Amino acid sequence: MLPRIAAHAISTYTRPGDLVLDPMCGIGTTLVEAVRLGRQAIGTEYEPRWATLASANVRHVIITTGGGRGEVVCGDARRLTTLIGEEYHGRVALVVTSPPYGNSVHGQVRSTKETGNPGVLKKDHRYSHDPSNLAHVSTDQLLEAFTDILTQCRKVLRPGGTVVVTTRPWREHGELIDLPSAVLGAGKAAGLTPTERCVALLAGIRDSRLITRPSFFQMKNVRDARRDGIPLSVIQHEDVLVFTRPVMCPPFAR
Repeated sequence: MLPRIAAHAISTYTRPGDLVLDPMCGIGTTLVEAVRLGRQAIGTEYEPRWATLASANVRHVIITTGGGRGEVVCGDARRLTTLIGEEYHGRVALVVTSPPYGNSVHGQVRSTKETGNPGVLKKDHRYSHDPSNLAHVSTDQLLEAFTDILTQCRKVLRPGGTVVVTTRPWREHGELIDLPSAVLGAGKAAGLTPTERCVALLAGIRDSRLITRPSFFQMKNVRDARRDGIPLSVIQHEDVLVFTRPVMCPPFAR
């Protein structure tokens, strides 16, 4: 989650003092931006390592801004209503989150020149080594679990509350996985109402031209694919899907 995407969503859909939730908060980007903007923040994170970092980041922004409230709970977001206190149920104004795009992250890269050893050294490029983490499951299993998570989010949202999900397509063995459309379906299945579908550019703009900012791995994957005759391009946007909780939830919604 890019900080500016989270900050824009928080500024647009909430007011100071409102409660913002990220059920898959990672290192706490959404929570930090919420506290920075004078909101209350709560997040859950499955991986203990990331939950610890998120807590530290939230504490840091509270100290540096001189106020605000933020809390991180370690656990599976599919049990969200039992992980967070009942005092939060029905009070959440905004959920901002993103599903995993597989088990890899950008990580850090060191070249031979930097390490003195042949080849490229990669570090912290795996989101998790736990096979139970959603980053390791199939797309069908991910969507089923994400539907459950969004259902849990709907239960803690206040009536008329908003859910913002950032997502993007990717390729698996050369096949395009349209995750944004699948997440749209997951939100509907969770009893949420789709209200907007936006685009967040990941590129810069200079002299009216887009300036891409791809990672080392993005460039390598695209070049490898083009050598094999697959006309891939670097993805420079994310889909931002916006849902609302109906004021009156239908009785058949899970």
